[in-house]
Amino acid sequence: QVQLVESGGGLVQAGGSLRLSCAASGRTFSDYAMGWFRQAPGKEREFVAYISWSGGSTYYADSVKGRFTISRDNAKNTVYLQMNGLKPEDTAVYYCAAARPDIFAYGLAKEYDYWGQGTQITVSS
Repeated sequence: QVQLVESGGGLVQAGGSLRLSCAASGRTFSDYAMGWFRQAPGKEREFVAYISWSGGSTYYADSVKGRFTISRDNAKNTVYLQMNGLKPEDTAVYYCAAARPDIFAYGLAKEYDYWGQGTQITVSS
């Protein structure tokens, strides 16, 4: 079992920045690839970013590419999502998730085995 706890959410004006953190406990953090997803009211959960177990590979949704950066610190059992240039359409509950290191379909929520409880991001215009 892996427990994930997100933090860093809040209210920010358009154009602002936030950094989300996701602290992991339980099994060895570096055994897992990590992802960030988000879900806006009335919409399906969507992929935001992925990072491999080593941090050597990252992928992003087109909607956040160039604005968001995913990173991880395996010594601290934490994955981060730096969000710059926030837009009102980024408003959602953001979730971190852990997956086996060998997944290919990193954009599919069903590939992830463990999920945090989510943290709300609200971007005002």
